[in-house]
Amino acid sequence: MFGIPGKQAVTLTPAAATQISRLMQRAGHSGLRIGVKKGGCAGMEYTMDYVSDTDPNDEVVEQDGARVMIAPMAQMFLFGTEIDYQTSLLESGFKFNNPNVAEACGCGESIKFNDMTLPTGN
Repeated sequence: MFGIPGKQAVTLTPAAATQISRLMQRAGHSGLRIGVKKGGCAGMEYTMDYVSDTDPNDEVVEQDGARVMIAPMAQMFLFGTEIDYQTSLLESGFKFNNPNVAEACGCGESIKFNDMTLPTGN
């Protein structure tokens, strides 16, 4: 596990925890796995997948009924990130407030990190 002992890698706003919990209940999954992969106009992008089982190498964050699993290769990229869920007139979705991001594209879905390379996998 990457990070500081006793400190969660990511935090969830109340809106994000509510939405993740709602998705878990509706879909019957045990949580949401978050990772990063190469792609997008800035070089990397976030991934989110429903999961039924926890990988023993995942870092598990549980907050207010929501469960998020962080893929092993993404832990160093996501440490310190706050995940929010925002709803507007035109769209709704998760927003990552990640202090490790050096650049983001206009859509906010593609990101770049300083001096970090992504190993193969999520």
